[in-house]
Amino acid sequence: MNTITQIERWGDEHHPAWLDVVRIMLGIFLFLKGVSFISDTAQLKGIVEGLNVNLWTMAAVHYVAFAHLFGGILITIGCLTRIAVWFQIPVLFVAVFFANLSNGFSFMNSEFWLSFLTLILLVIFWVAGSGKFSFDGYVKSHPVNQMR
Repeated sequence: MNTITQIERWGDEHHPAWLDVVRIMLGIFLFLKGVSFISDTAQLKGIVEGLNVNLWTMAAVHYVAFAHLFGGILITIGCLTRIAVWFQIPVLFVAVFFANLSNGFSFMNSEFWLSFLTLILLVIFWVAGSGKFSFDGYVKSHPVNQMR
């Protein structure tokens, strides 16, 4: 059994129910952040251009918005949570270590701490999975053969 399978198994076995509430709130937050990026693409473009990645600026802007919108929905309902989290982690990694850290590492930099907390939660849900109260949990407990 490989390491990723062992991590997934451990996460599925050690997932408290209150963590599902945190997963839902995280998904809603990411979705709303995606909506704010879509409604103000100039702000997101300014953030990405500040990273000096001129070649793929518009691609990065669209990836961030798409990842937050659809990833947020999938994380909220608990459908393919680990995959949705996997697409979010690079976005938050860049936000924490490149975009927000350039504003300084202080307690006054609230965007840094919000991005950092979100990155930590994404890593937790990559390990822990979606939990019992999710679409994935429902599918696991109701196999196709029982539905007929």
